[in-house]
Amino acid sequence: MDQDSPSYLLEDQYGYQLRRAVQRYQGIFARLIPDLTTMQFASLVRLDQSGAMSQNLLGRVASMDAATVKGVVMRLQALGLVRRLADPTDKRRLTVEITDEGRALVRRMYDPAVQAMEVALAPLSPSERVTLMALLSRLTG
Repeated sequence: MDQDSPSYLLEDQYGYQLRRAVQRYQGIFARLIPDLTTMQFASLVRLDQSGAMSQNLLGRVASMDAATVKGVVMRLQALGLVRRLADPTDKRRLTVEITDEGRALVRRMYDPAVQAMEVALAPLSPSERVTLMALLSRLTG
């Protein structure tokens, strides 16, 4: 690079490229599943597949911070898709469970969610998809 060229190029930063990929995926997801955000869907999936859990644990297993999970759970509760209950052993803790309506909805959305990932990954070959997932898993520990 010459003296006038910046040594930092945004396009060369993996965080920037990951954000662009996530934005692209979220757009595809929103077209196929317009009634839920990706975080709402992830929360419902975790509750459907793992059962009721504390709001704190839900945030951890769905990769959300405490403030985000609280808002997501409140919106899902307002939609009648989850309910929050006081933990019988610890009144300070809230337990979140999926409702029958939430379970039915999320299960109808599994196929469109798979389709969203297939559309998002369409530019990659099957072996590139495997490599991408392996690399992302390594980066996220």
